[in-house]
Amino acid sequence: MLFNSIEFAFFVPIVFILYWFAVGRDLKAQNAIVLIASYVFYGWWDWRFLSLIVVSSSVDYAIGLGLSRQTDERRRKSLLLASLAVNLSLLGTFKYFNFFAESFADAFLLLGRTFEPARLEFILPVGISFYTLQTLSYTIDVYKRRLEPTEDALAFFAFVAFFPQLVAGPIERARNLLPQLTSARSFNYGQAVDGLRQILWGLFKKVVIADNAAVLVNGIFANHATLSGSVLFLGALLFSFQIYADFSGYSDIAIGTSRLFGLNLKRNFAFPYFSRDVAEFWRRWHISLSTWFRDYLYIPLGGSRGSTASKIRNIFIIFVVSGFWHGANWTFVVWGSLNALYFLPLLFMKKNRLHTDTVASGALFPSAREFGQILVTFLLTLVAWVFFRAPSLGEAISYLGGLFSPSLFTVPELFPAGLMLGIGTLVVIEWLQRDKQHGLDFGATPIPRLVRWAGYYALMLSIVVFGGDQHDFIYFQF
Repeated sequence: MLFNSIEFAFFVPIVFILYWFAVGRDLKAQNAIVLIASYVFYGWWDWRFLSLIVVSSSVDYAIGLGLSRQTDERRRKSLLLASLAVNLSLLGTFKYFNFFAESFADAFLLLGRTFEPARLEFILPVGISFYTLQTLSYTIDVYKRRLEPTEDALAFFAFVAFFPQLVAGPIERARNLLPQLTSARSFNYGQAVDGLRQILWGLFKKVVIADNAAVLVNGIFANHATLSGSVLFLGALLFSFQIYADFSGYSDIAIGTSRLFGLNLKRNFAFPYFSRDVAEFWRRWHISLSTWFRDYLYIPLGGSRGSTASKIRNIFIIFVVSGFWHGANWTFVVWGSLNALYFLPLLFMKKNRLHTDTVASGALFPSAREFGQILVTFLLTLVAWVFFRAPSLGEAISYLGGLFSPSLFTVPELFPAGLMLGIGTLVVIEWLQRDKQHGLDFGATPIPRLVRWAGYYALMLSIVVFGGDQHDFIYFQF
């Protein structure tokens, strides 16, 4: 079920009414509605994949209880390894089996031998990468004694399958969401209204920006060999905004929908294209994934401590694993490695924590220095996005070769004025709101009611009039 679908437009009000009015404040009944609604939401794609969520939830719920009752450290470690083995085996089988089989066959070809690997013919279960990390964070935190395991199976299963963020995040920590599901909740009008505003902003980004950009981006990348450098630059530029509007739009809708049910999810984007260096970009982009790898992989490896060699190793591991998490393709490995190369100079010069504040705080415009930093960071990110978007390394290199050609400085053969106006609107609104949680987070800002509602209606009208063809969210494939 897509957020930008008629089905979802009916689904949420029905669940909302049942959740708040049919069962009152009965916590168990509310969690039961959340769990049933989540399974219906996920099963809308393919009910057979519900079994994977149930298996993952059951294993980690049981292991959590086992960890709490076990005092022997060797046995506790065995329980943790069992959780890792089950979850990573499911993820590896469905997402990476064919990739490794084909890579193995390619290695044989280099030796002058042919090998026909076995292939598994099935589609990738939607959201498996997200809920796998979510359940693993629970067992790891229980193992590390950072979290007391829950005996409330209903709340735990609802935590794993919570429908707004089930298929594309944010990747929730049990320490944040699980206590909310085990505590009494009451309806908060202000929270719900702000949730609706965030949903509206997310829909604008997805339907007006991302879906319209997708058509042009697909055409440009598919025909890049015949196009000028200026058009290829336009394609990379549009993809940069497509993936941001698509994924941050999903997160906005997920977070806003959760607030309708009295639940607060982790922020996932903090206006990353206003970053002044790559380190700041990664603190603002896909925050739930970046912090997950930081806390459960980078820091246990030693982080930025130790020798120069260990620092380089740790940075490359976290970025390459992050890239590989996105997909079973060498393009994602190169994308991750390129971001590691961007990051290393900042780490060695001890400037990776230089920009932790809001850019141009208290000012309407950035300084010339800040603008230059934002522009350079964005262009570096744009080049990396080519590897992320291209179907193969060869096509990514070919695309960049055509982009960085003399024709880069020619007038592009096409220019989508309406879409660029929409992107401009997005940039202006988010720049003005860069110290807030989302584009329509007005908080205590004294904006006249007439102006606010005019803005809401303008966004709704643009969604209806300028909405592009319906596309799946990009991160569903991950």
